[in-house]
Amino acid sequence: MSLAEKYIVLSFKKVRGGIAPGEMRQASNPVSAEKIAAAMADRHAGVAAYAVQVDMESGDMTSPRILCQFGEIADIAA
Repeated sequence: MSLAEKYIVLSFKKVRGGIAPGEMRQASNPVSAEKIAAAMADRHAGVAAYAVQVDMESGDMTSPRILCQFGEIADIAA
């Protein structure tokens, strides 16, 4: 298993009964992820930038770590 750390920005939207993930964007580094999240924040119920471990063979993402968040977000590790 070959793991690599990647950076993603995930928006969240309000749905009946709570919050659901929306659009996901990749970023090249943690600073870029935080800037993208800040720029998206006023258009969504919530936005978070994460560092995740990606299995390069399967593409599976694990171990999300929040870099920053704006608004209301859901737990993506659950």
